[in-house]
Parts: sequence; C-alpha cells; structure tokens
Amino acid sequence: MFGKDFQRKYALTDQGVKNVKAGALWTVVVNLVVMGGMGILYLLMLRFMDTLTENAPLPEAWPFLAMVLAFVALSFVAHVQQYKATYGLVYSEVKNVRIRLAERLRKLPLGFFGNRDLADLTETLMGDVNRLEHVWSHCLGYLYGSYISTAVIAVALLVYDWRLALAALWGVPVAFALLFGSRRLAKRNSEITKAARLQASDGIQEMLENIREIRATNQEDRFLQQLNSKIDYHEKTSIKGELTVGIFVNAASVIMRLGVATTILTGANLILSGKIDFMLLFMFLLVITRVYAPFDQALALIAEMFVSQVSASRLMEIEDTPVADGAEEFHPAGHDIEFQNVSFSYDNKEVLHDVSFTAKEGEVTALVGPSGSGKSTCARLAARLWDIDSGRISVGGVDISTVDPEVLLSDYAMVFQDVMLFDDTVMENIRLGRHGATDEEVRAAARAANCDEFVQKLPDGYDTPIGENGAKLSGGERQRISIARALLKNAPIVLLDEATASLDVENESKVQAALSRLLAGKTVLVIAHRMRTVQSADKVVVLAEGKVAEQGSPVELLAMDGIFAHMVRLQTQGQSWTIGK
Repeated sequence: MFGKDFQRKYALTDQGVKNVKAGALWTVVVNLVVMGGMGILYLLMLRFMDTLTENAPLPEAWPFLAMVLAFVALSFVAHVQQYKATYGLVYSEVKNVRIRLAERLRKLPLGFFGNRDLADLTETLMGDVNRLEHVWSHCLGYLYGSYISTAVIAVALLVYDWRLALAALWGVPVAFALLFGSRRLAKRNSEITKAARLQASDGIQEMLENIREIRATNQEDRFLQQLNSKIDYHEKTSIKGELTVGIFVNAASVIMRLGVATTILTGANLILSGKIDFMLLFMFLLVITRVYAPFDQALALIAEMFVSQVSASRLMEIEDTPVADGAEEFHPAGHDIEFQNVSFSYDNKEVLHDVSFTAKEGEVTALVGPSGSGKSTCARLAARLWDIDSGRISVGGVDISTVDPEVLLSDYAMVFQDVMLFDDTVMENIRLGRHGATDEEVRAAARAANCDEFVQKLPDGYDTPIGENGAKLSGGERQRISIARALLKNAPIVLLDEATASLDVENESKVQAALSRLLAGKTVLVIAHRMRTVQSADKVVVLAEGKVAEQGSPVELLAMDGIFAHMVRLQTQGQSWTIGK
C-alpha cells in the first residue's frame, strides 16, 4: 500500500511515508473509538427498550457513566495523537522538503534552469509544496485510515447480518469507483489550470521587469490587455476544473448516502417478515452514520489527491534530474585551463564542436568571435556551470568533471557585464566574495576596486542598503562592487566578460584600473568584444559557428589576415562613424 510507487505519486520522503502510516494508524483508532461510543448508546437504548417492553427496572446509571468517562478519555487521547500524527509531523516535514528542494536546486547544472523560468520554479517551491502539504496532512492518513477502519467495521456488520450490511455499504465502493473514474479528467484539468496560472504569473513578472520599456514605447494598454486575457483564461480554467471535480464529488456523496435509505427499506422489510428485530436495525442505523462520516471530508479531498499528483510529478522532476557532483578535494598542478575536443549542445542543438585550446596560468586568453559563436558557453563550461557532452576540460591536469562544482569554483572569480547584487548593504554584497572576511578586508578590496569614492557619498557608507539588484547605484558603481568581490576572493582563475563595454569613459578608466589589480598573475579567460582589449591579450582564440577558427597572439592573427583581422578592420571603421547633420 505504501510502497515506492505510492511514495513517488505523492512526492513523499521516507519520513513522509512514516508520517502517513502514523496518521492512518491513529485515524483507525479514532474511528473505532468513536464507533465504541455508538456501542454505548446502543447498549443504553437496549436497556431502556427492555424497561419499556418487559417492565424491567431502570438500569443503574453508574456503569454507563463509567463507560462514558472512559470513552471521553480514550477519545481525547486518540484525537490528540491523530492530530500530532497527521498535522504536527507533516508541518515539520514540509520545512525539510523545501530545504531539500533548495539544496537540490543548488546542485543542479545550469542547463536545468535554462529550461525553467523563475515563475515556474517559484510555483514548484511554494505553490506545489503547499498543495502537497495539504494532501499530506489532511488527506492521505485520514483517507487510508478510513479505508482500514471501514473494512474492520464492514466485517463486523457482515457477521451480524449480511443483508443489512450490504444494504448499508453498497454505496461506498460505488462512490469511490465514480471518483476514481474521474481521475484522468481531474488530472487533465489540473494541468491546464496550472499552465494558465504560470502564463498569468509570467505575464505579471514580464510587465514588472520591463515597465520602463513598456512606458517608453507607450505600450501600457496593449500589455495590460494581454495580461487581462491571461488572468481571465486562468479564472475560466480554474472554475471549469473545480466545477467538474465538484460534480463528481457531490454525486459520489449522494450515492454513498443512499445507503441510509436502502438500509431503512431493507430493515423494514426484514422486520415485517420477522427475520430481525427493531434493535438490530437501530444498531445498523447508528453504525452507518459513523461509517459515512470519515468519508465526508475524504470525498472532497480525494479529488485534491488526484490534482496533487501533477504537483508531485513536478517535484519529482527536480528530484530525478542528475546533480553535478564530484570529488570534495581539488589539487591541480597549476591553473592552466585546457579544452580538449570539447563538444556541447543546448536542447539537442550543438553549440560547440571539437573545441581545443589552452588558457595558460599568468596569461590573458581572449575569446572573440561573432555573436552566437560560443564564447560565453566556453567560459561557463570552463567553470563547470554546465557539463560537456564529449571531450575533456582540465585545470592543472585535473578533469573538472570529476570535481564537485562548489569545490571547483573556490578557485574561480567571475566578473560579467550583468552584475547580480542583493538587496543588502554594500559591505555584505562585497563580502559575498569570501564568506567570513573581516570588515577591514572588505574595505581593502573595495579600495582596490575604486569603490571608496562613491561609497563615502552614500548615507551610511558601507552599511547603506543598495536596493534590489543594486537599483540605487549606477552601472559603473555596480561593476566596481562586482570587481571588489573578485578581489576579495583572490582566486587564481578569473573569468571576465568584458566589464567595461557599456560604461562611460570616466567609469571605464576606473574599472580598468581595478581590473588590472585583479588580473595580475592569474589565469584569465576573457570574453572580448572590443578589439582594443584584445590587443593586450597574450593569446586570442577566435570562435566561429562553435568551432575554433583561429588562435594565436594578436600579432600572429593580424598577420594571417583571417577572421580576427577582418573583425579588427570592421571595428576600426565603426569608430570613425559620426552622427550625420
């Protein structure tokens, strides 16, 4: 019942399966204890009937009072234990599930994130886990416990009178058969609703991220209409899905409760024929009120169980994605980066083919080439942000695919044009370069990156919050914080996406001065866009259509008069362009 298939179906951990078992056990105990209360009521009614029909004396009160007190005590203990097993254990487990998911995401290769947008992952971490949390706590243990307790009670009823038992219980399997028959329809509606919800979330996120461009182009009305359409579609799919499920749930509830009518009709017929007495029918009527009660909530939630399987499959997709792992130690013989016949594909489309080159320690190796030639891909593969399809990438003779990415990245510093900053202080944003660095070490790195000039003008200096992604800073100031991080880390390998390409002249000179301090004596792999940057490189690797077209020193490549020389000529011509009058 609670095997691996069950575990995957509802994305349960091993502890989660134990929680469901505990919840089911205590639900069985609660249902049987409550049924015992019906037994006390039956015994009391039986004694009063004896008094009315046989002129027997009234029964003594104390035995019944003792049974009632015992029932209340047992019921209290059983309900408390059921609450702990179904709610207390699950709520503590949900925290562990989210932490485990976050840890899993932290270790996944970046290729996974290329196929999933932010809204989708947020929905999985928050919405899907919330949905499953409700199923784990409110439904699974409760439903399976009800199955077991109903089976026990059904056996007892069959022993008493199989005719009344069948009349009372026939509706239960029919009701659940109807619900399980609607499972595919409920699941399909859930998938459609979830896709519509993600479209609406993406639309909202897109408008917020691009609000400046939307206003600048006077496209507010068009984007709002598109967003309204997405929200309306989500609303329609939600209503349709809930209405469809509601019809089946209510139909199942009505069918199940028809057992009361068939029990009365069957019992009346048996009484008239003299085959049973009234008290037996009374006992069955008491029992079936409690047989149906556990399923009242379960019928509503069983539809949610079907829908939750869509959420569970999304969680299991993350769990099933192979992580990038490897050795916990990294001891290279130097820090030369060597590509040997490397090939790599995005979504089955080859981006790099048979790429080979070496970026030597203490030298600057520039990657140049047309847009889409694979420059950024090479830089990211060099840090094992993705894993290659074939070939070998080594650092100091060590195959990086054998090293845990987090261990490997301790030897890397990265400075890219797209700087990512946190909504925190200047101090803490720089300290990301090396956790545990002292304030003085952070300030020293900031001074080396020419950050002091603008930080001193901030209201609270290094303790000033800089807003989401550094919204309160200029582009040059954000770049210098990024370089200060790299200086603080002081890693032997630097990956650089030309950080000065979009800066003004004054900021460019300051950032270049900071970069000079950062790059001294390191293995530097730079994605170059400006040919004047390439002129000072020790080696240039020219990529074209995912292959190495040329490589050598800038002087050698100019003498070859190939792709590199052509790019230099084009950029030289572009520098002479002026705005016409």
